Amino acid sequence: MVGLASPAEAATSATATYTKSSDWGTGFEGKWTVKNTGTTSISSWTVEWDFPSGTSVTSAWDATVTSSGNRWTAKNVGWNGTLAPGASVSFGFNGKGSGSPSNCRLNGGSCDGGSVPGDNPPSAPGALSTSNVTNTSVRLSWGAATDDKGVKNYDVLRDGTKVATVTGTTYTDNGLSAGTDYSYAVQARDTADQTGPVSASVSVRTTGGGEPPVGDKVKLGYFTNWGVYGRNYHVKNLVTSGSAAKITHINYAFGNVQGGKCTIGDSYADYDKAYTADQSVDGKADTWDQPLRGNFNQLRKLKAQYPHIKVLWSFGGWTWSGGFGQAVQNPAAFAKSCYDLVEDPRWADVFDGIDLDWEYPNACGLSCDSSGPAAFKNMMQAMRAQFGANNLVTAATTADASSGGKIDAADYGGAAQYIDWYNVMTYDFFGAWAAQGPTAPHSPLTAYSGIPQAGFNSAEAIAKFKAKGVPAKKLLLGIGFYGRGWTGVTQSAPGGTATGPAAGTYEQGIEDYKVLKNSCPANGTIAGTAYAHCGTNWWSYDTPATIGSKMGWANNQGLGGAFFWEFSGDTSNGELVSAINSGLG
Repeated sequence: MVGLASPAEAATSATATYTKSSDWGTGFEGKWTVKNTGTTSISSWTVEWDFPSGTSVTSAWDATVTSSGNRWTAKNVGWNGTLAPGASVSFGFNGKGSGSPSNCRLNGGSCDGGSVPGDNPPSAPGALSTSNVTNTSVRLSWGAATDDKGVKNYDVLRDGTKVATVTGTTYTDNGLSAGTDYSYAVQARDTADQTGPVSASVSVRTTGGGEPPVGDKVKLGYFTNWGVYGRNYHVKNLVTSGSAAKITHINYAFGNVQGGKCTIGDSYADYDKAYTADQSVDGKADTWDQPLRGNFNQLRKLKAQYPHIKVLWSFGGWTWSGGFGQAVQNPAAFAKSCYDLVEDPRWADVFDGIDLDWEYPNACGLSCDSSGPAAFKNMMQAMRAQFGANNLVTAATTADASSGGKIDAADYGGAAQYIDWYNVMTYDFFGAWAAQGPTAPHSPLTAYSGIPQAGFNSAEAIAKFKAKGVPAKKLLLGIGFYGRGWTGVTQSAPGGTATGPAAGTYEQGIEDYKVLKNSCPANGTIAGTAYAHCGTNWWSYDTPATIGSKMGWANNQGLGGAFFWEFSGDTSNGELVSAINSGLG
């Protein structure tokens, strides 16, 4: 085994294994896993490797990564250097280029931990290609690898995860989803079970499915009517930040649901507030006698300047979802009330459809609903019948993919035929409502070791909706423009204990990205999202880099795009909106 201790110490051995977690064409996410395979502890680790010219690391987490020419070096950070026998730790990075690592060294020795002295690991396999692509399968072929002792077999990696081990140089991967992007690579293994470098990856899209091209993605943001008060955030800010040119849709939040009907949420903010010339989108002041003022008039002016933007009126939300239970007792009457309000002649030209934000059908949110699993489908069917084919009809949905959880509580699959898309709220999985922790990122893209609740991550939520028959193109990935945090935390890594919620500008335990990026900069990443430990506070939030990775993942999944909550959490120059726009293409 590879000796990592001095001759006077007991033998210590370790391996370092590389996988490509995702690949979105212009970049990729890589991960190294260091494992102590010996009998004594390791106090620190250093992984070194070569990338070919044109391939490089752009950002990294859970390790300090530096380079000299094409040689890259990753050293442990303070909290993850010690590995007990049998323990492992992973660090990741975002990169650009298409190359794979080679000539790996771990603490000066071989990365494979091979037990045969002088036995070199195999080479990377030859060029990987695809053929015979169908709705559910793809055939892979590659050139043979070489090894001084002989190649035993090959590991086939799909989206960075091993799906098969084969002895030949071909493999047909079955059971895939139609119209879905996949990334493949292969890795050779020699007779001593040493693995060589991973081949260059190849991307392929299965046939069928009907998903839109990458350039046709929905880029939607919520605009809150109450933001015009304490937050001093107005429709004009969409212009000055540059965000208006980078979005496709706006959800105006919120209208109320009460008495079985859709009703106005805030009449003053919605259509009465007078804007001065300097506050107005077009630089013209409102007059006392004009028929429409407020946010609705400002949105009208915004659409005149940016005619590509469509606006939906969103009803419900966390606070006002309690009225849905009564409303869905007569879905047709409810839909008629919503249509009459959205299409009121005073502002009919402002809105292009309706969004229903019911938190949560046949489950509990601020209050509990017992309408039954069919109520949501019946509501959406009535909405489509009332609003017709020329208006957008959408819904915000839970992302609880736990067994028997909120996704299972309603017929989202059956309702999908009536909607244009679902805004899947893939955030707020964890937060300081669990005052003592454990600390956990509120918007994990994937599961990770130690995640507090199974099924509470974006990838499993999206997979569950797909499994229920919702087309990928009708699913939008949700991004929070804010962080959630705890105080009284001593541990930098996720999973620490806390004494309560961290202080926030408007509410304990929550803070805008535009504040956190300066007050508590991110210093780690896990499960595709960032976290920060500063003083005794611990926060998790998305950054431009993690959003870029999530958008790449959304594209690979064939999703219809992304949405976010909400505009005012972004910086004055709209850097998070920019990350969504450039990430989706």
